Amino acid sequence: MKASGQPNADTGIAKFIDRRIDQLKGRKSQRDIAVEAGFTNVNFVSMLKSGAAKVPFDRVPGLAKALECDPARLFLLALEQYYESSALVAIRQIFGTIVTENEVSWIEALRKASDNADPALTAKRAKILRAIFGKIGPYPGL
Repeated sequence: MKASGQPNADTGIAKFIDRRIDQLKGRKSQRDIAVEAGFTNVNFVSMLKSGAAKVPFDRVPGLAKALECDPARLFLLALEQYYESSALVAIRQIFGTIVTENEVSWIEALRKASDNADPALTAKRAKILRAIFGKIGPYPGL
């Protein structure tokens, strides 16, 4: 159940912002994040993370920089606050998987390492990738 005055409390972006603020503790305060994102009201970040306010689309790039996250991912999360699921399905059908800047770097490294051979993701290769990130076990879907 959503609290009064917090219609977006259960949205992915509110949860994401809350989690990122928590991860940045010790390096940045909410005030630092608000200032870096360009919000004149430093309490607006609290309103975003609690779901009391929606993230304005034009503020996504600055907020992403302040939260040290990918702006494309943050923008997709912001879209979820404004549009019904059918519109989001259409957006995903039109644009496909949105790739972050970091993922582009991984793709470029993969292409270079494979001499642009476009290798298939086998169970063995997936296991090696998972091991890089400390994950154990098979890759779901293979």
